[in-house]
Amino acid sequence: MKVLVTGGAGFIGRWVVKKLLDDGHMVWILDNLSNGRKENIVNLLENENLKEFCIGDIKDKKVLKHLFDNKFDICYNLAASINVQDSIDDPQTTFDNDVVGTFNILEECRKYNTKLVFMSTCMVYDRALNNEGISEEHSTKPASPYSGSKLSGENMVLSYWHAYKMPIVIIRPFNTYGPFQKTGGEGGVVAIFIKQKLEGKMLNIYGDGTQTRDLLYVEDCAKFVVDSGYSSKVNGEIINGGLGRDITINDLAHLIVKSEKCIKHVPHIHPQSEIQKLLCNANKAKKLLRWEPSISLEEGIRRTEEWIKNNPLLI
Repeated sequence: MKVLVTGGAGFIGRWVVKKLLDDGHMVWILDNLSNGRKENIVNLLENENLKEFCIGDIKDKKVLKHLFDNKFDICYNLAASINVQDSIDDPQTTFDNDVVGTFNILEECRKYNTKLVFMSTCMVYDRALNNEGISEEHSTKPASPYSGSKLSGENMVLSYWHAYKMPIVIIRPFNTYGPFQKTGGEGGVVAIFIKQKLEGKMLNIYGDGTQTRDLLYVEDCAKFVVDSGYSSKVNGEIINGGLGRDITINDLAHLIVKSEKCIKHVPHIHPQSEIQKLLCNANKAKKLLRWEPSISLEEGIRRTEEWIKNNPLLI
């Protein structure tokens, strides 16, 4: 197939591109490199099925028109603003990327009846209430402009399914980690903790550390993303992807550093947007996609730490 991956030079995007290439498809990448890096895909550029790496923006209609002349079978839209605090400080940029940019993608997909896989986030949900986890029917809570923009994008995507019967699927991966994730900034708690450990620094935990996360290894996430594009069974659906196990940030820190002396609690930078309990119920993905994660948290942390040790220039 012919496939476009927007945000394809990003952390998850490069693994999605790799999976698609491994499966034998022709792939085009669009990335403005605001979050992605060319270094993430340098070892993929030699693949003859990687047809084009376009440095450009989903808000640029001319760039999109140029790319969509290739008449893609699937578009995986992973291009987005990803930082909660940035969205609070500058909601306009997040809205433009995650809503206006998504609209531009939708219009191009509609011209060619290209299936759209829209990457949303678990951050659209309210907290999990029990150990059964968050299913797709769970209540949403736009606690930041980031999650609000993602929900707005989701609704636009769903409207194209209902109004035009354009094939779409909305995916909500839970907290993804692994090789090629940046070790600075927000969102990569596993990578940040590992880097702090390797540098002999304190592991800084926002707030009291009792908040939980459902941590999904990136290769499992990439398979979830790619499979949702392959399957017509999920057209018109919203699908969760996660490990199905949550862990407190305190316990995660102890798992990585194994010493209370190396852990420090610091004031939370955006407590109003914190989700206290994130635990994924991925039964729908298991039923419709036959997808299940294969990498345990312990094994994923081991692989991630090994990669960070061996790739100091890429972190």
